[in-house]
Amino acid sequence: MTSFANGRILIATVKDSINEWIHIQANNSEFHVRVHEDTSFPEIQLLRKANSISVSSVETEENEVVASKASLVKGDDAYGVESTHRKAEELKKATNNYAENRILGRGGYDVVYKGILPDQRVVAIKKSKVMDGNQVEQFINELLIVTQVNHRNVVKLLGCCFESEVPELVYEYIPNGTLFQHIHKPLSWLTLDHRLRIAVEAASALFYLHSAASIPIIHRDVKSANILLDANYVAKMAYFSASRLVPLVQTQVTTLVQGTLGYLDLEFFHTSQLNEKSDVYSFGVVLVGLLTGKKPICLERSQEERNLASYFLVSMKENRLYQILEPRVLKEGTLEQLQAIAELVKRCLCVKSEDRPAMKEVVELEILRKYKKDPWVNQRSHERVKVC
Repeated sequence: MTSFANGRILIATVKDSINEWIHIQANNSEFHVRVHEDTSFPEIQLLRKANSISVSSVETEENEVVASKASLVKGDDAYGVESTHRKAEELKKATNNYAENRILGRGGYDVVYKGILPDQRVVAIKKSKVMDGNQVEQFINELLIVTQVNHRNVVKLLGCCFESEVPELVYEYIPNGTLFQHIHKPLSWLTLDHRLRIAVEAASALFYLHSAASIPIIHRDVKSANILLDANYVAKMAYFSASRLVPLVQTQVTTLVQGTLGYLDLEFFHTSQLNEKSDVYSFGVVLVGLLTGKKPICLERSQEERNLASYFLVSMKENRLYQILEPRVLKEGTLEQLQAIAELVKRCLCVKSEDRPAMKEVVELEILRKYKKDPWVNQRSHERVKVC
């Protein structure tokens, strides 16, 4: 195993044609990717084509191609990878042998555990449930993406482990759970200002991914359950296993439809054409959840109300928005403020992606936080509605 004097190393191991070797190592500000010359992973090919990494053949025991890059992110965001290779036994001890009471969350293909490292740092350890060909590709995809990202509102990768039967990623620990949990708590503590601040922070992360990362990144699974809240309740965008890198010369890519029911961009669903506006649509659904306190899909609601995004748009069209908004939001927001936010949400939820705003425009939600006039509750009567 290769190592450096400063001990910072990130190595990924995969086997044969689904088990190709990918070694990612960090030494100061250099980023190295070692792959077989005929590797088929599209993200590796994309990094080459975009000249984000330079590729040169070298003599190695495994006849690998070595790619190096001075920094992972261009411009002011450039930084060296802080990730380190972790031993399987260390992570096993950190999670108390992957105990049930250490589980922070479960995904379709992985489980996230709370871990305590020997230096007493608390971390989140993401462990795959199985390792088939699809999982190999998703895992490599996530690894390549998160090592390029450096933003205060994106969860940070700290290390990885490939010694066990299934790979593991080590992330910073985000202690206050998901935005979904806080929105849907009975008597949620979230004020309107809290909701808008969190929305602005998540929008800033998406704007960065779309526009400021070295290669544009589409998250592809934006939802309130994938927005975490740290110790200060600052938003952190997480879960990049479904994300895609998009060449600078392309505006969209054709890919398998993937996402979460209720948040999924309908245009993407029908065409399989993925672009950054797919994230904008999903973020619009997140905004609706923040404003209403309702879940995106709820079979217990009436047919009209079952799909939250559709119900929100109908409520706006029929001039009864006040009936669907969270009572606390109504109490704290002004008429002009809430109508302006609702109009932005409406644009995000446009059927045609070309009619949706870019995330740069959505970040301007920050301006709407500044509205300070009489609350809507004092200007218009409203009724409480059941929150599903």
